Amino acid sequence: MNRRLSLLTLAASALLAACATTPAPAPLADTLARDPQLSTFNRLVAQAGLADELRAAGPLTVFAPSDDAFKAVPAKTMEALAANPAQLKAVLAYHVIDGRVTAADVKPGTAKTRQGASVALAKAGSFITVDDAVVQQADLVATNGVAHVVDRVLMPPKK
Repeated sequence: MNRRLSLLTLAASALLAACATTPAPAPLADTLARDPQLSTFNRLVAQAGLADELRAAGPLTVFAPSDDAFKAVPAKTMEALAANPAQLKAVLAYHVIDGRVTAADVKPGTAKTRQGASVALAKAGSFITVDDAVVQQADLVATNGVAHVVDRVLMPPKK
């Protein structure tokens, strides 16, 4: 009896430890905020006032540029975005499409972004591109959609 109780106690402890290390499902804004390689994207989402949109019902798909992707953007471009909230919001909205598109769901073609223009999606095996960006980490699942980490900041076409 004591052995059985000890085994149950051990099993319960292991289960509690696993739950403590596995984050609970959360909306996109919160799921992305947990990822340290997306700190620049998260800061700009907050600055542009898009966090609430990324917490809305969805479903949405976000192509989130990594911090390294933002480092590759010329400083003048980043300064211009910081000085123009509407332009910043447009650039970030160009990284969001309606619907939940997992890596397995990607089909070659185009998808309309929240900014209004379309992005080109392509897939070859497990290799996925969005315009000229490559998906580095796919399928960050959230309660209201999915996100993919990309290696470039996508810039919407000039009107």
